[in-house]
Amino acid sequence: MIDVPLSALEVAMVQTGTRAVETLRDTAAFAQGVERLGYHRVWYAEHHHSPAIGAFPPVVLAAHSAATTSAIRLGSGGVLAPNHAPIMLAEQFGTLAALHGGRIDLGIGRGPGTFDEATARALRRGVGPTTDADYHADVAAILSFLVDEVALDPLPEPWLLSSSTAGAALAARLGLPMALAHHIRPDNTLAALERYRAAFIPSRWCEQPRVLVCVETVCAETEEESARRVGPMDVVKAGLLKGLSEIPFPTPADAAAHPFTAEERHALAGFRAQQAVGTPETVVRRLAQLAAETGADELMLTTPVHDLHDRIRSYELIKKYTEAATAS
Repeated sequence: MIDVPLSALEVAMVQTGTRAVETLRDTAAFAQGVERLGYHRVWYAEHHHSPAIGAFPPVVLAAHSAATTSAIRLGSGGVLAPNHAPIMLAEQFGTLAALHGGRIDLGIGRGPGTFDEATARALRRGVGPTTDADYHADVAAILSFLVDEVALDPLPEPWLLSSSTAGAALAARLGLPMALAHHIRPDNTLAALERYRAAFIPSRWCEQPRVLVCVETVCAETEEESARRVGPMDVVKAGLLKGLSEIPFPTPADAAAHPFTAEERHALAGFRAQQAVGTPETVVRRLAQLAAETGADELMLTTPVHDLHDRIRSYELIKKYTEAATAS
C-alpha cells in the first residue's frame, strides 16, 4: 500500500460551456475538500493564454485558499521564475508564509506557462527566452531575497520543479527538495531522480535529498467511468501531439465522440500506462508501484477533471481504499 504522504496539484481546467470565474470559485472548495480528506498539500500551477486552463496567479489562489482552510499546506506548483522579478516572488510568498502559520510552499519552475510566443514576450516585457544561466541566477536570487531581504519568520518552503536531468542537477546543487513532473515527462523520471540523488549538496533548505513525484491520477468506481472522466484531457493531449496549443477542454460527452487517430490512441495509451487511472484498486496499486520505483518521499496527484464533485470524489476514493487496505 501507499506509505508516503499524498498531496494535490490543482490545474484549474475550464470546461467548454463554462466560465473561468466558475472554475476560480471552485479552487477554495477543492482545497477545503482535500483538506477534509487528509491530504498533505495543494499546489497551484501557473498558466497563461489557454482556453483550457484558467490564468489564475498561484500566489493569489494560495492566499485565498489559505484564508478558508486551517491545516493543509498551500503553494505554487509552480510559479515560473522567468516571468517574475525574484524579489517580488520572495516578498509575496514570504508574506504569505508569515501570515499563514508556516504552511506555504514556494515551488519554482522554468517554463513560460504558455505556448503563445506573444504572451511569453509580454510576460517577460519583451525579453527573449531565458537561458540556463538566467534561470539559475533567478532561482538563486529568489532564495537570497527570502533570507536577506524578506527575512520574515517562518519562511515558505522552497521546492524546485523539474521534468529533466538539467532541472534535477540544479535542485541538487542548490540543496532544494525536488518536485518531479512525472505527469508531464514520465520517460525522464528515473534518470532525473538518479542525477538528483547522486549530486545532492545539503543546504539550509534541505539536509538530504527529498523528492515529490507528481502523477496524473483519475479514480472512479468503474474503469468505464474513469475512462469517461479522463477523456477531455485526452483530447487536449491529442491536440498538443499535433502542435495545436489552443485546444478547449471539452465536456466528457464531446470527448467521447472525438475522432482520435490510431497513432493518437497509441500515444495516449502509452502515457496513461505510466500514470494512475482506473478503479480505486487499480489506482492505489499503481501509485504504490510508482512510490516504490522512485523512492518518492511524497506523491502529488493531479486530476484534470473539470467537475468539482468528480475531482474530489477521485481523491476520496483513493483515501478510502488506502485506509481500508491498511486497516485490514
